[in-house]
Amino acid sequence: MSRGKKLDLFIGSEIENGWAEVQTPRKSIIADEIVEPQKHFLIFAKEKRRGKTVTLVGVFQLSKKDSQKYLKLLKKKLGCGGSYKDGFMEFQGELKDKLREFLIKENFRFKNGH
Repeated sequence: MSRGKKLDLFIGSEIENGWAEVQTPRKSIIADEIVEPQKHFLIFAKEKRRGKTVTLVGVFQLSKKDSQKYLKLLKKKLGCGGSYKDGFMEFQGELKDKLREFLIKENFRFKNGH
Protein backbone atom coordinates (compact mmCIF):
# COMPACT_ATOMS: atom_id res chain seq x y z
CA MET A 1 0.00 0.00 0.00
CA SER A 2 1.42 3.34 -0.96
CA ARG A 3 1.20 6.53 1.10
CA GLY A 4 -1.11 8.38 -1.28
CA LYS A 5 -4.07 5.97 -1.12
CA LYS A 6 -6.65 5.76 1.67
CA LEU A 7 -7.90 2.45 2.87
CA ASP A 8 -11.62 2.05 2.23
CA LEU A 9 -13.38 -0.38 4.55
CA PHE A 10 -17.05 -1.25 4.57
CA ILE A 11 -18.18 -2.84 7.83
CA GLY A 12 -21.62 -3.84 6.66
CA SER A 13 -23.89 -1.85 8.96
CA GLU A 14 -26.28 0.86 7.95
CA ILE A 15 -26.85 3.88 10.16
CA GLU A 16 -30.24 5.47 9.65
CA ASN A 17 -32.57 7.56 11.77
CA GLY A 18 -32.94 4.75 14.29
CA TRP A 19 -30.74 6.49 16.86
CA ALA A 20 -32.34 7.32 20.18
CA GLU A 21 -31.05 9.48 23.01
CA VAL A 22 -30.62 7.55 26.24
CA GLN A 23 -32.13 9.47 29.15
CA THR A 24 -31.40 8.36 32.66
CA PRO A 25 -33.57 9.56 35.53
CA ARG A 26 -32.12 11.82 38.24
CA LYS A 27 -30.69 10.09 41.28
CA SER A 28 -32.63 12.34 43.61
CA ILE A 29 -35.99 14.02 43.39
CA ILE A 30 -35.99 17.79 43.63
CA ALA A 31 -39.15 19.20 45.14
CA ASP A 32 -40.90 22.00 43.30
CA GLU A 33 -42.38 23.61 46.39
CA ILE A 34 -40.43 25.98 48.60
CA VAL A 35 -40.73 25.27 52.32
CA GLU A 36 -39.82 27.56 55.20
CA PRO A 37 -36.93 26.44 57.47
CA GLN A 38 -39.17 25.32 60.37
CA LYS A 39 -40.80 22.66 58.15
CA HIS A 40 -37.57 21.03 56.95
CA PHE A 41 -36.50 17.62 58.26
CA LEU A 42 -32.82 17.41 57.45
CA ILE A 43 -30.53 14.39 57.53
CA PHE A 44 -26.76 14.00 57.58
CA ALA A 45 -24.63 11.75 55.39
CA LYS A 46 -20.89 11.22 55.28
CA GLU A 47 -18.94 10.22 52.18
CA LYS A 48 -15.31 9.64 51.32
CA ARG A 49 -14.13 11.37 48.15
CA ARG A 50 -10.53 10.95 47.04
CA GLY A 51 -9.63 9.87 50.57
CA LYS A 52 -11.17 12.91 52.26
CA THR A 53 -14.40 13.21 54.23
CA VAL A 54 -17.37 15.16 52.87
CA THR A 55 -20.39 15.96 55.06
CA LEU A 56 -23.76 16.12 53.29
CA VAL A 57 -26.82 17.73 54.82
CA GLY A 58 -30.25 17.95 53.19
CA VAL A 59 -32.76 17.68 51.60
CA PHE A 60 -33.34 21.43 51.40
CA GLN A 61 -36.46 22.78 49.74
CA LEU A 62 -35.41 26.39 49.35
CA SER A 63 -35.34 28.85 46.51
CA LYS A 64 -32.04 29.12 44.68
CA LYS A 65 -31.40 32.56 46.20
CA ASP A 66 -32.03 31.34 49.77
CA SER A 67 -29.99 28.18 49.35
CA GLN A 68 -26.99 30.18 48.10
CA LYS A 69 -27.42 32.61 51.00
CA TYR A 70 -27.39 29.80 53.60
CA LEU A 71 -24.49 28.04 51.87
CA LYS A 72 -22.37 31.19 51.88
CA LEU A 73 -23.22 31.89 55.53
CA LEU A 74 -22.37 28.36 56.65
CA LYS A 75 -19.12 28.19 54.68
CA LYS A 76 -18.02 31.47 56.24
CA LYS A 77 -18.91 30.35 59.80
CA LEU A 78 -17.32 26.91 59.42
CA GLY A 79 -14.26 28.07 57.50
CA CYS A 80 -14.50 25.35 54.87
CA GLY A 81 -15.42 24.82 51.24
CA GLY A 82 -18.69 23.48 50.01
CA SER A 83 -21.32 23.34 47.30
CA TYR A 84 -25.05 22.89 46.72
CA LYS A 85 -26.17 19.98 44.50
CA ASP A 86 -29.57 18.32 44.07
CA GLY A 87 -30.99 19.71 47.31
CA PHE A 88 -27.99 18.73 49.45
CA MET A 89 -25.29 21.01 50.80
CA GLU A 90 -21.85 19.42 50.71
CA PHE A 91 -19.09 20.57 53.08
CA GLN A 92 -15.44 19.57 53.11
CA GLY A 93 -14.54 17.79 56.32
CA GLU A 94 -16.38 16.06 59.14
CA LEU A 95 -18.59 18.88 60.45
CA LYS A 96 -21.80 17.21 61.63
CA ASP A 97 -21.83 18.68 65.15
CA LYS A 98 -20.95 22.23 64.09
CA LEU A 99 -23.45 22.15 61.21
CA ARG A 100 -26.25 20.96 63.49
CA GLU A 101 -25.55 23.82 65.90
CA PHE A 102 -25.62 26.51 63.20
CA LEU A 103 -28.67 25.10 61.40
CA ILE A 104 -30.69 24.89 64.62
CA LYS A 105 -29.94 28.60 65.18
CA GLU A 106 -31.38 29.23 61.69
CA ASN A 107 -34.62 27.35 62.73
CA PHE A 108 -34.04 24.15 60.73
CA ARG A 109 -35.15 20.82 62.17
CA PHE A 110 -33.63 17.33 61.89
CA LYS A 111 -35.09 13.84 61.65
CA ASN A 112 -34.81 11.72 64.79
CA GLY A 113 -31.41 10.15 65.15
CA HIS A 114 -29.63 12.59 62.84
